[in-house]
Amino acid sequence: MKTTDLDILLVPGLGNSGPDHWQSRWEEKLSTARRIEQADWERPSLADWTARIVDGARQAQRPVVFIAHSLGALALAHAAPALADVDVRGAFLVAPPSARALLMLEEVDRAFAQVPRDPLPFPSVLVASRNDDFASFDETADLALAWGSALADAGESGHVNSASGHGPWPEGLMRFAGFLKGLGKAPA
Repeated sequence: MKTTDLDILLVPGLGNSGPDHWQSRWEEKLSTARRIEQADWERPSLADWTARIVDGARQAQRPVVFIAHSLGALALAHAAPALADVDVRGAFLVAPPSARALLMLEEVDRAFAQVPRDPLPFPSVLVASRNDDFASFDETADLALAWGSALADAGESGHVNSASGHGPWPEGLMRFAGFLKGLGKAPA
């Protein structure tokens, strides 16, 4: 699939993705990409965040592919059951935090920590770092297995954000392009 055939919905995590973050840079590069805006980026409410994701997806004019980072990936997993009436072709998920890490963040709604374990109803790839402060590689690999996501090992990449040196993140963009190419193949 080509990006021009899709509505690419970016789902940032806690605090939103600043101008140097790879999500913001990709939003500028990908002509059909738009960000799911949240009412409160600093004190996220699970109900509010999932409602915004569902509303944003329902407004799409083309099939949807999500690009979700950190808490945004968990919000998308929580929202997934409510997306049955939307043509979601896939999700590119990066560095979701573990329930353990979420419980240490007072500003995050505790409901996020009830991490869904059901398979996602659309193809997905989950990019995991081996030295992410918010989830161990094993925790993320377990989540990928539960969600039915292909696991992509990003090596030692921190939280895969600006602070870990992932501004433009060209390797991630190449991986995303490969994911899209795979979505365009007919099932065997």
